[in-house]
Amino acid sequence: MVPELDSVEARYRELTRSLADPAVLSNPAKFREISKERAELEILVRKQEELRRVQSELRDAGDILADAASDSEIRALAEVERKDLEARAAALQQEIKVLRLPKDPLDEKNVFLEIRAGAGGDESSLFAQDLARMYTRYAESRGWKAEIVEASLSPVGGYKEVILGLQGQGAYSRLKYESGVHRVQRIPRTEASGRIHTSTVTVAVLAEADEVDVKLDPKDLKIEAFGSSGPGGQNVNRNYTAIRVTHKPSGQVVSCQDEKSQHRNKEKALRVLRSRLLEIARSEQQEKIAQSRRAQVGTGERSEKIRTYNFPQSRVTDHRLGESFHQLAAILDGEIESILERVILEAQARELESTGGGAAV
Repeated sequence: MVPELDSVEARYRELTRSLADPAVLSNPAKFREISKERAELEILVRKQEELRRVQSELRDAGDILADAASDSEIRALAEVERKDLEARAAALQQEIKVLRLPKDPLDEKNVFLEIRAGAGGDESSLFAQDLARMYTRYAESRGWKAEIVEASLSPVGGYKEVILGLQGQGAYSRLKYESGVHRVQRIPRTEASGRIHTSTVTVAVLAEADEVDVKLDPKDLKIEAFGSSGPGGQNVNRNYTAIRVTHKPSGQVVSCQDEKSQHRNKEKALRVLRSRLLEIARSEQQEKIAQSRRAQVGTGERSEKIRTYNFPQSRVTDHRLGESFHQLAAILDGEIESILERVILEAQARELESTGGGAAV
């Protein structure tokens, strides 16, 4: 074990003792803080314990091989066991390296998904609606709360733009690599000749910013109330409950009319605005820190084509993985965990490579 891992275990033991301290038990905020840090370290500590156990069994298997030089049957069994243990040890070492990667401070945040119709007219807006449903169904499968923060409907019933709010543990960590261009290939409902049409939808994933993350100065905000409108643009609310917030320094504009209360619409609009400003600041910081991040999976570049949904062949291709998945209907019904897991693992592998593979374990 490298010294850094020994210090992790020492810190874990220290935190465990602290949780029994009456002073901590009587301070709910401190108790939550220590419990959270301990829970994050526990996964790594358990992996280290398992690796030590496997390495001990490996040594035992080696002793058996040395002692059974003349017994071919025992040697064969011990050799099989040794190979299995070596594979398990290698897998554990890789998992520990991944766990030791710098943690993204936004990983546990809730998210806003901004889904916008791109090229393709009405067909693009219909597919934007399909993607909104896909992410909503995925959120529901994980027990997260999903809500439509703002939506602009197209005349055919799809979305010109929709902002989804997804609240749940690790939401950003699971969905942060979904930013980019999603392309669909299918025969539109309105296509009489049966010709396959290609259209695009853009997805932006924003970690929801808390007030402590982004401070909004009231003098930087222009807040306007207006009547909400329906799909054709007609005014459907004479009480002017819809809210438009303009952030003067950045030029960012957020409108919200989903709620019947002006106060609730303003609250939602400010949540989205904070998250956009956090993303802008984060992107600028990443640009300054490392140009190499552009080449990594999940750079979040809005122009990056990340996935194609091919209806005639019932196939979804993730271009970052160079891999296709053949359960399109299930995927659009929210069964995207296998794709997300592969993308996350690929991103972690690239990060390990960029840091030299991590220290030996």
